[in-house]
Amino acid sequence: MLSVKQHNENVTFSPELLAKFGEVVGRYPEGKQKSGLLPILHLVQAEFGWVSADAMDQVAVYLHILPIEVYEVATFYTMFLLEPKGKYVLEICRTGPCCLVGAERIMGHLEQKLGVREGEVTADGLFSWRGVECLAACGFGPVLQIGPEYTFYENLDEAKVDELIDNLKAKTE
Repeated sequence: MLSVKQHNENVTFSPELLAKFGEVVGRYPEGKQKSGLLPILHLVQAEFGWVSADAMDQVAVYLHILPIEVYEVATFYTMFLLEPKGKYVLEICRTGPCCLVGAERIMGHLEQKLGVREGEVTADGLFSWRGVECLAACGFGPVLQIGPEYTFYENLDEAKVDELIDNLKAKTE
């Protein structure tokens, strides 16, 4: 078992998770285990809710690569959360086309509705939000996606955002 430390606790990569790592690496030719890095980082995030530096170090050990090679990938892709976030991460497109039709207004509404600033986590641990680069729906803005399922919502206004939040809260009750 590989151990990682997160939140000042010892966390272990379970045998089941390591078996999944093995399945991923098994898809690639001998000596090309680094090709499994993205799917393995997804597995780590699914297991722990985020990808800590300690977890990245352990992934590097598992894949027989340098830690910097893992850091480069994890910090490049915005889909990897490098610090704890809420159970649901609301990602709002903040590029020009969405801002022209109200994305900044939606971000302000989220801050008020959830009571947290961008990147923070609500007291109940359910929500965090952040602005992200283009979500490829410029004609349907403002848009957002909700992780970890990455459901996608278009043509948003404050009422639709409130409904989404209420529906997510109801799923956890």
